[in-house]
Amino acid sequence: MKRLAIPIRVKLLLAVLSLVMLVVTLITVSMANLFHEDKTTYIRDLTSIMAVQMSREANVMVQGYTENLSIFANTLFDTELGASQKQNLIQNLFSSFGEFVAVSVVREGAEPVMVYDAATLQQATLTAQDLLTQQADYPPPFERLANGDVHVSNATFNSALPIMSITMARQASVVHDMNERAGSDAGETNERVALVGFVKLERLMELASRSASFEAWLTDSDGRFVAHSDASKVLARVEREEFGDAATLGTYEHALSTTLDFQRDGEQYIGGFARTHVGGMNAGIEIPRSAAYLTARKLLANLVVIALILFSGATLLSLLMAAGLTRPLDRLTQAAREIGKGDFDVKLKTGSGDELGILADSFNQMTHELKDRDKDLERVNLALVQSEKMAAFGQLGAGIAHEVKNPLAGILGYSQLALRKLADDSPLRKHLEIIEKETRRCTEIITNLLKFARQEKAEQKKININDVVKDALNIVDHQLSINQVAIEKLLAAELPLVYANANQLQQVLMNFAVNAQQAMDGEPGSLTVSTSVIDREHIEIRVSDTGPGMPADVCDKIFEPFFTTKPAGEGTGLGLSVSYGIIRDHGGEVVVESEVGQGTSFIVTLPVALDTTTESERETAAIV
Repeated sequence: MKRLAIPIRVKLLLAVLSLVMLVVTLITVSMANLFHEDKTTYIRDLTSIMAVQMSREANVMVQGYTENLSIFANTLFDTELGASQKQNLIQNLFSSFGEFVAVSVVREGAEPVMVYDAATLQQATLTAQDLLTQQADYPPPFERLANGDVHVSNATFNSALPIMSITMARQASVVHDMNERAGSDAGETNERVALVGFVKLERLMELASRSASFEAWLTDSDGRFVAHSDASKVLARVEREEFGDAATLGTYEHALSTTLDFQRDGEQYIGGFARTHVGGMNAGIEIPRSAAYLTARKLLANLVVIALILFSGATLLSLLMAAGLTRPLDRLTQAAREIGKGDFDVKLKTGSGDELGILADSFNQMTHELKDRDKDLERVNLALVQSEKMAAFGQLGAGIAHEVKNPLAGILGYSQLALRKLADDSPLRKHLEIIEKETRRCTEIITNLLKFARQEKAEQKKININDVVKDALNIVDHQLSINQVAIEKLLAAELPLVYANANQLQQVLMNFAVNAQQAMDGEPGSLTVSTSVIDREHIEIRVSDTGPGMPADVCDKIFEPFFTTKPAGEGTGLGLSVSYGIIRDHGGEVVVESEVGQGTSFIVTLPVALDTTTESERETAAIV
């Protein structure tokens, strides 16, 4: 079964994305939890503080109303004032205390006596009798006023005039002449008297409507709303729902405030509650939990959006990083495949200085070395093939030469004898001369074959190559000169000695010189022979001409036996093969460099005769 191959870039991408998602998730969850906890504490504290503040402001208002009501009471019960004076003062009080609509004095079991602001009632299309009727329906709770407490109640009965009643006890000595409107002739007596003030709810309604996010309210002593962010609940005199014993604040009478979590109409709420010191009122600040944590949800949504943006950015960045990291690896893989196919000209770009850049440099160095080794191996292989080819041909040629040389000697001898016996004008002389000529040519070919395939080694000794070069050039100087070929010698001074056979090396050099002269085919030219030291172990002989040069396919076959570029009958193709064998027997190398139109150079490399080289080592080197 084939395994699923996952590219490195995908693995890197998945790793980075997993890490980013894990970090973002942890950050998001932690921030959401911390924010939720902080938000809960903040909302609880805020509702509590707002409830306390609202209760304090309501308490100050009610205290102010109570004090104003006391002023009304003092005026009403002042026996030293005349009726007209009281009336004028009361009208001034209504003008000064604009929130007051009416003030009534209620004796227990008697009809109330009321003073009122006629302009306010007229504006609301109400009469004093409407107020008296409303008061009759809701008489003062004398039992609650025994200790001098103040009782606050929602007294709204007309939507045009939201009012509340503030009731306070008044123990006084009632006299006949206290007020003409009292309608009583009784003497002094002690009875329970309540002073009731009807006050507009505008300021309390404004107090409850300050916050747009929170639901704020005030309840009277009976639990009815006297102020609410929803005015309809005040106008309808709705009673506040009970949220349990704790929510009634009955157990928190001595506490400044409290915060509760409760449920109403299936929805969770957070509320802060506080009591007022006057009038038995309660203040409350509520907010639905869903609204309280709306910002938390927005924060979470924002965090999710940020996480998605980070995820997208991390994906793009990871793709770019992975591509930048794996692209060199892809190029390296492709280059390795090309090398596997034998193409060593592959080269990687090394733009970065990191590990991948170092790897690319090492790879390029490896390909360069492989290319050089491949060339060396190819050259050695060609040399080995050539050597084996020459060796095989030499053995074959030696066997043939020995078998053919004797019959040729007989043919040559008989043809010479026949020529001696024939007359000069004999028609057979021409044919016998051709037989003699071709037999001599065959004998020469056989002789070259024997030289090429010789098994014995010529005697070698220390010689100076410069002397060999001079002798060889002296021999061919005349032949080259008459063919317009100039000879130039560039011989190195103090050239090291070599172990060699001078006659054989002369033969090689003469062969190179004659081939160069024949290649120039009578055209003027030059032949340059130079010697030089390559290193402490090798010297070089270079024979260069200015001839027409040779193409690459000819250079590859130049040392093969019987290969020649000369016309048929003008060359045997063994001269360079014999030269190759001689240089090989001397432990050297011979190569040819040539280009069409640029001339030809034969380069011979020979080992130096070192003083430490023994005779046996020299012979071994010569054999190799």
